[in-house]
Amino acid sequence: MTSTPTPALVPETEQPHGTLGLGQGTALYIASVLGTGILVLPGLAAEAAGPASIVAVAAVLVLSIPLAGTFAALAARYPDAGGVASYVRRALGDTAARMAGYWFYFGVCIGAPVLAVLGGEYVVAVLGVDRSAVPIIGLAVFVPPFVANWFGVRVAGWVQFVLTGLLISVVVGVVAVTFPAADAANFQPFLPHGWAGVGVAISLFVWAFAGWEVGTHIAGEFKNPRRTIPIATAIAVVVVGIGYLALQFVTVAVLGDRAGDGQVPLLDLVETTAPGIGPVLVAIIAAIVTVGVMNAYLPAFGKLGAALGRDGDLPRFLAKGAADGEVPRRALALTGVLILAYYGLMLLNDLDLTGFILIHTSNMVAIYAAGMLAATLLLRTWSFGWWLAVVATIMTVALLVLAWSNLLVPALLALAAVAVTVVRRARDRRAGRASESSTETATDHPTIPEEQPA
Repeated sequence: MTSTPTPALVPETEQPHGTLGLGQGTALYIASVLGTGILVLPGLAAEAAGPASIVAVAAVLVLSIPLAGTFAALAARYPDAGGVASYVRRALGDTAARMAGYWFYFGVCIGAPVLAVLGGEYVVAVLGVDRSAVPIIGLAVFVPPFVANWFGVRVAGWVQFVLTGLLISVVVGVVAVTFPAADAANFQPFLPHGWAGVGVAISLFVWAFAGWEVGTHIAGEFKNPRRTIPIATAIAVVVVGIGYLALQFVTVAVLGDRAGDGQVPLLDLVETTAPGIGPVLVAIIAAIVTVGVMNAYLPAFGKLGAALGRDGDLPRFLAKGAADGEVPRRALALTGVLILAYYGLMLLNDLDLTGFILIHTSNMVAIYAAGMLAATLLLRTWSFGWWLAVVATIMTVALLVLAWSNLLVPALLALAAVAVTVVRRARDRRAGRASESSTETATDHPTIPEEQPA
């Protein structure tokens, strides 16, 4: 009987030597988390919790530390293109790993068109263009990241370094421009909707702080990942936390009760103190965010698709590019086809994002739960990383319970993974029986050697 071999994760003593340095790696981490959330979440959170929304942001930041730290510990010790799926394979077996891989590749991928449409909606609102231009702007968002990643993460890493630098600059610019208009009176009452409103704001900002798993898929592309990944993660946690806290503060302090009233709260914020340059600044932010986040996620999708092909969970044709330093162009091409298909479905749905966002987040929660459980089994017991994993596991299981009503797509993808296992085992049993039958036939009818001449 034959079976698909389980790929061994890279041992800690045989670390790869990639091309991504600390600056590029940190930029990828920042962009994957400090993304589209800055466009809408500060206003929505302020509407839900008032001034206490700042407490919600701080709480989610603290809660994200165990998650980010656990992924950093795993990626640093076991760099592999399969990312979370590889960790789950090592700890929980092939079927569970296939589930995690499908959740990310097919489920999380549905968030890509959401990202493009969000950016397009913002650009249209800022520039006053007809909304019919949103699909065109959304498609344009995909082009630069695909081109950059087609030439590998070395090129994409430098592109991301520039994009993230611009993103941080404009966030700092927004805070600096709007801070003079802060009014202490806007912080009263501090809890207009009680602690229940803070709970709603926390739920909203869980979306904002997702993305720490992206680096696991490209860990092998880092220079000295064991050192670089934890440092890059720590820097990103600090930068992302300060960025969201600062934006939340000025949103409350400047807009007060008006926060969350409009569809484009960031535009409302900058127009308060910079009515001339505000729209231009927000348009730049929207463009940088959408392109930057896409550029951070595409290498993860590409590497994972190649790893799934390598491991036999997708056609082996896709396996090319899974090794460190290689470009997974075939998997990137399939990712592009998937994104375009999802984009077409979104257009047919009149650009209604709600269902697509719920599918994306429910798959993320499923991946996090599986990844954190695997981490508790892989990391050294009682180590700092293990304790982070234990805390993160409890948190993600709680999120899984909260998301139970939106788990249909993850459940279907899990069933697909189980079906692949059933088919593979049935095929292996048939192959085993055929092998045994041929062996028995050879035994029952031995070949009579030809008589040798005297």
